[in-house]
Amino acid sequence: MTHYSPFQLFEQPVDRTSSNSIKWSKYKDRDILPMWVADSDFRVPDAITEALHRHVDHGIFGYGHPPARLTELLIERMKLRYDWTIEPEWIVYLPGLVCGLNLAVRSLTEDHQGVISPKPIYPPFMSSVKLARRSLSVSPVTLQNNRWLMDLAQTEVLPESKLLLFCNPLNPGGTVYHRDELLALADFTEHHDLYVCSDEIHCDLILDKAAKHIPFASLNKNAAQRSVTLIAPSKTFNIAGLGASMAIIPNPILRRRFIKTKAGIVPDVNVLAYTAAQAAYESCQPWLEHQLDFLRQHREKLEQEINALPFLKLHHIEATYLAWIDASALPVTSPFKFFEQAGVGLSPGADFGNSRFVRLNFACCSKTLDEGLRRMRAAIESLT
Repeated sequence: MTHYSPFQLFEQPVDRTSSNSIKWSKYKDRDILPMWVADSDFRVPDAITEALHRHVDHGIFGYGHPPARLTELLIERMKLRYDWTIEPEWIVYLPGLVCGLNLAVRSLTEDHQGVISPKPIYPPFMSSVKLARRSLSVSPVTLQNNRWLMDLAQTEVLPESKLLLFCNPLNPGGTVYHRDELLALADFTEHHDLYVCSDEIHCDLILDKAAKHIPFASLNKNAAQRSVTLIAPSKTFNIAGLGASMAIIPNPILRRRFIKTKAGIVPDVNVLAYTAAQAAYESCQPWLEHQLDFLRQHREKLEQEINALPFLKLHHIEATYLAWIDASALPVTSPFKFFEQAGVGLSPGADFGNSRFVRLNFACCSKTLDEGLRRMRAAIESLT
């Protein structure tokens, strides 16, 4: 087994300014640190790069099927890591997770039906409903025992509601749902006869060692039969730009509807994306374990330093590399613009549904994180 040094892997800054990076080109030629979109600054594991080189050296890039080995690896991974037994025919490969959200909304609801979404939430949740011209109702995400959770008691269920969008681990907020919380959600969806589209793309990025990701569809047969689960190796191994995601759909009727909606509109997965995904799941678990240890150190530093600042509050991050910072006490009109002017480019909370928050990506080298925190601290001190 290759020995990985966390320092060598994750502490070395990588110049991304000339790499056609959306994250870094946003602030090109401006002294603003990009700490926004969920795109880490870490080089991918060597095994992925080597697999891509082998494919490129072959020199032909024609149409390709999903590799049988990738399907085997995915099935093995779901069983080993999440105690979820899935079948090969349940898997629908996609060139990205966001198109999976849109396909779920369009295939699991009719024109006259509605969708329930958490709020605040990852922006494509709400845009997928808007683009499909479905009615939208909200399940407010609130603090419950210092954890961000959907408030089922305050969830608006309209007569036309047919689909609930779910995110676990939660983005933003970083919550890993407990089994009892998932069972309560399953009861809720059964009572209201709702399908569930569960975005579980951050399932490999669990920072609390005592926490365990539980796929919604693994709870019981009823949950499985009403669900579409979306996963991908993209956030875990920093290969989002290659585009390989999976929808796992146990119910054959829902799966046929999903595939029919996809036909002729959503393209097949790029052959290089298949190559990268297979290498990630086959050979890169040691790299992932070291990445998690590195992210835990950054989380601890971030929670300590943000909570030591006036006006800001950061609740414990159980998973993901995304910090959901409460800036509601900050005496400025826009926390996002305030920190941007201070040289830190965060994700604006307004995009997620609450303009008094900002989201910070801490999947970066320590030099970047320390400088970002220094700039935020200086900006806060200028107000006091």
